[in-house]
Amino acid sequence: MATRVFALSDIHVDYDVNFQWVQNLSCADYRDDILILAGDLTHKLAQLASCLSEFATRFAKVLFVPGNHDVWVLGEAPERTSLQKFADVAATVERSGASMQPHRQSDVLFAPLLSWYDYSFGEPSADLYGIWMDFHACRWPRGFGPKDVAKHFMDQNQRLSAEGAAKVITFSHFLPRIDLIPAHVSSRHRLLDPVLGSTRIEQQLRHLGSSIHVYGHSHINRRIDIDGVTYINNALGYPGEERITARQLLCIDEL
Repeated sequence: MATRVFALSDIHVDYDVNFQWVQNLSCADYRDDILILAGDLTHKLAQLASCLSEFATRFAKVLFVPGNHDVWVLGEAPERTSLQKFADVAATVERSGASMQPHRQSDVLFAPLLSWYDYSFGEPSADLYGIWMDFHACRWPRGFGPKDVAKHFMDQNQRLSAEGAAKVITFSHFLPRIDLIPAHVSSRHRLLDPVLGSTRIEQQLRHLGSSIHVYGHSHINRRIDIDGVTYINNALGYPGEERITARQLLCIDEL
């Protein structure tokens, strides 16, 4: 039997209706399959564990890369940083039966690309500093700005190797290129461009020879082929976003 590969992101199980959606997934249909989760489940570790455990009982392998919401420190001790939160997220993922590590399925490499935005898509405006929640909900070590955060995470991807792989599937939470945002998106929403991703993600996935890249963050479901790579976003999204998110699992490949 073929192994199917499914993709999903931005599940936001802080919303009860979204967690119920997870719980309502079949416990029998995906036993031989792989699920890629491209970040933004919840900033609450207990809920993260519950959500991942639900997926782990349904899929043969659950692969996860954190998003920005996952490292928020809202309501936590004032000395606690989002780097410490990331470490706790990583430990919670492994305890819950999922993985943040590269995975090989025969000759196919699944490579998680840790990332953050580094303003390579544009410099943030004063308005963006005021409205973007990460600037209030994340807390980094003193002197550590978004560009330092991006470098910290993306430098860790340099250890990845595609040697011996006939096919590479990469995944990140953040966007690897700004042209993944459709042209119809209004100028009002383009205010967010600087915090959507990094061109360095694109460099890294190309270096690995990726043929499929799964991303999240934008809540705009899309599948597009660009220069030999298929880029896929399949967000569950917030309740009420059905216009731009399909709110269903998406099979992106069969092995």
